[in-house]
Amino acid sequence: MGLFSATAIVMGSMIGSGIFIVSADMSRTLGSPALLIAAWLVTAAMTIIGALSYGELAAMMPKAGGQYVYLREALGPLWGFLYGWTLFLVIQTGTIAAVGVAFGKFLGVFFPSVSTKHWIWHIGSGNVGLSTANLVGIGIITLLTFANTRGVRLGAAVQNVFTSAKILALAAVVLVGVLAKNALAVATNFGVGWHRFWVGSGLRTSHAVQVGSGGPTVLVGVLTVIAVVQVGSLFSADAWNNVTFTAGEIKNPKRNLPLSLALGTGVVLALYLLCNLVYLSVLPLAGDANASTIAGRGIQFASEDRVATAVMEVVFGSLGAKLMAGAILISTFGCVNGMLLAGARVYYAMSRDGLFFKGVGKLNPKSNAPVNSLWLQWAWTCLLCLSGSYGQLLDYVIFAVLVFYILTIMGLFVLRRTRPDAPRPYKAFGYPVLPALYIVMAAWICVVLLRYKPQYTWPGLILVLLGIPVYLVWKRMGTAMTQEPGF
Repeated sequence: MGLFSATAIVMGSMIGSGIFIVSADMSRTLGSPALLIAAWLVTAAMTIIGALSYGELAAMMPKAGGQYVYLREALGPLWGFLYGWTLFLVIQTGTIAAVGVAFGKFLGVFFPSVSTKHWIWHIGSGNVGLSTANLVGIGIITLLTFANTRGVRLGAAVQNVFTSAKILALAAVVLVGVLAKNALAVATNFGVGWHRFWVGSGLRTSHAVQVGSGGPTVLVGVLTVIAVVQVGSLFSADAWNNVTFTAGEIKNPKRNLPLSLALGTGVVLALYLLCNLVYLSVLPLAGDANASTIAGRGIQFASEDRVATAVMEVVFGSLGAKLMAGAILISTFGCVNGMLLAGARVYYAMSRDGLFFKGVGKLNPKSNAPVNSLWLQWAWTCLLCLSGSYGQLLDYVIFAVLVFYILTIMGLFVLRRTRPDAPRPYKAFGYPVLPALYIVMAAWICVVLLRYKPQYTWPGLILVLLGIPVYLVWKRMGTAMTQEPGF
């Protein structure tokens, strides 16, 4: 894969369903246009700093496995294993599952029977079971897993086509917002001289946040509420690091890896910020869940949280909604493909180190693809599709993601000290100030999420820690195998 394909993996993995959905839930918590944009600016700053920092590690160690390799080399094999363990159980597979379910939600625009509320098989009163939306998600995950077993060239070709399509979809949303502003929405969200834009964004303003599931509602400050909603925006901007997993299959990786990270994240985050400004120029932020019109429901209560679809429907009617839904289906399809392609390379690298199932470390002789790794990833992802709603899945994912981003960027500092003479074709921009700033910001968000979303963060933390005894067992088994006669 060349620079274009590598950049397509960065952008294609980032742009999935989040940007078209999460602003609805974020706005319900924030209640302020300024804070909605501020939350996305925080996400943009963190993601770009993270990508620029990872560029140095990628150029130093252009090997299949990416972040797993960086953690292994900087902090030791235990930390690399814990990342791969969590990636398989929650991070990669949970993200693929969430985007697959989102594909089903947007297919519901064309086929109303496809919905997260239409159950084929349901357990209890929660979101566990098989809905028609989940079933569709499992279907596309199966199809794309099969496509990727045919080899990296086919997977990359699919990624290039669908990434180009989703960039055009985002650009279309931005263009619509520029040419077809809604006077009511502009007056409501911005007012004269933007005075309404800043309402509710003061540092002394309090915001209501519910603690846990069904817990008490408490008042928190601006910095805390922005950290709470980062679950949505960071999820939407996540997976930019997936390109590092495929480093072993990229041409001139010492140049193309850091360049693709910088180009991909920069373009996508600029589009994300513009899209949210468009949402605010077409739909009022505040709305009524029971309103009969799209504009009446606003961003906060867009049907099934499909904000982008609501924007297009306001401007072009039902045809606009269907055009946008079709573009988002393309986007989610491409996102699932990119993440399936990349994730399997990590489990393959772990297996080659003796820290995962032996069969996962084999390549198919015909396609040169890690077929066993792909199908194992498929099986667990399909199970996760049955385990909860879109929102619950991304709540589980983002805390674990942040923990390992922090550790990996800490590894950058460690390697500067322990391997000062190692070749560094690219050095992290703004080191050490910007990487340290990322660690502080991410750590603050983790602390806030542990406090206000304990039902998702503590289980995720426990899951990471459970990897320690698993690592010790796996390591002991690997040592015993190498000591067998004739091994």
